Amino acid sequence: MTLQAIAEACGGVLAGGEFRADQEITAITTDSRNVTCGCLFVAIAGKRADGHDFIEDVIKEGALAVLVERDPGAVTFPFILVESSLQAVKAIAKYYLSQLAIPVVGITGSVGKTSTKEMIASVLAQRFSVCKTEGNFNNELGLPLTVFRIRDTHDMAVLEMGISDFGEMHRLADIARPDTCVITNIGTCHLEQLGDRDGVLRAKTEMFDFLRPDGHIVLNADDDKLASVDRTEDTIRFGLREGADIRAEEIVPLGLTGSRCTIHMPDESFQVTVPMPGQHMVCNALAAAAVGRIYGLTAEEIRRGIETCESLSGRFHIIETDQCAVIDDCYNANPMSMKASLGVLQDGIGRRVALLGDMGELGDDAAALHAEVGAAAAGMRIDAVYCAGPLMKNLAESIRANNPAIEIRHFPDT
Repeated sequence: MTLQAIAEACGGVLAGGEFRADQEITAITTDSRNVTCGCLFVAIAGKRADGHDFIEDVIKEGALAVLVERDPGAVTFPFILVESSLQAVKAIAKYYLSQLAIPVVGITGSVGKTSTKEMIASVLAQRFSVCKTEGNFNNELGLPLTVFRIRDTHDMAVLEMGISDFGEMHRLADIARPDTCVITNIGTCHLEQLGDRDGVLRAKTEMFDFLRPDGHIVLNADDDKLASVDRTEDTIRFGLREGADIRAEEIVPLGLTGSRCTIHMPDESFQVTVPMPGQHMVCNALAAAAVGRIYGLTAEEIRRGIETCESLSGRFHIIETDQCAVIDDCYNANPMSMKASLGVLQDGIGRRVALLGDMGELGDDAAALHAEVGAAAAGMRIDAVYCAGPLMKNLAESIRANNPAIEIRHFPDT
């Protein structure tokens, strides 16, 4: 993209020292530590740091130009002046992605977005060059930064989209304009803003407003809220229920190493080993199989993509030591994901200990939801629960009331 095209895309004013409006940038970054020669540095005023304080440093490091909210005055380098750097980043990303004309898979849901994104990207990578969201760069800044990583060599983009309030998905989908929308489930997260699961459903399905013509929607058939979504020919449903378009049967848990199952598609079936444990990971694999079929992959390519998928740090990543196995699932939690994690923990060999912290953004029902997870944990094969935080007291008391055999230790803080 040229400096002039960027300025026009975000409604900014191009000014500063000597420059050519047709000069092309090499990259866009908001992190002064990631500046490369010829890039555009976007100065964002954050809670901890203000990007405007690093402008001189990034120019010395080789940045071609900067995008700013405050006029830097008489400077020897080009700058683009805008009212809001964050809004400008989103406008530039929308423009850039519209020029690429590659298929986009958009993924959202309450639980499993990142794991499903990794599984889908692994499957599609068996045939295509895929640019995917790194880590959890899935919000109104993370999504544009992911878009800026797409290059001419990529055939597809797999973009994760996370929200916490109404309207956010609308803004994200306006940038991504997905060809395929994937929703993993509707759970009890961000209830402070969204109210209840019906609110979560309304917020997540805002994505459909920007589905490209002739696009597809991929939904979890096992989720009661998603089952109420009335779509027709463009919808593929995956799950464990009879009648799902893509479903799994003969699921055999393999402990912490994963699961083996048979995946049935409309025209053929195949056996596969899902390399991460838990029934929810089987569902993630089904979503990937559905997306794979949409883009013409064979059953063998889908199987290979599922079996070669790797877990990420903080997302059910298993760390083996000489004394124990640590399941690192500590990125974030809500009641649905915590129950799923505890369900996998009970498949471990030897003494099974859960280390749990408070779940946030659950609104007025936070205490009851923690107690609900405690009641579920009481019925599992777990030896001990060590938990920290004021809300976790409700979980601890629930376990004690339902299963005194489980060792419980509660601490007011970490």
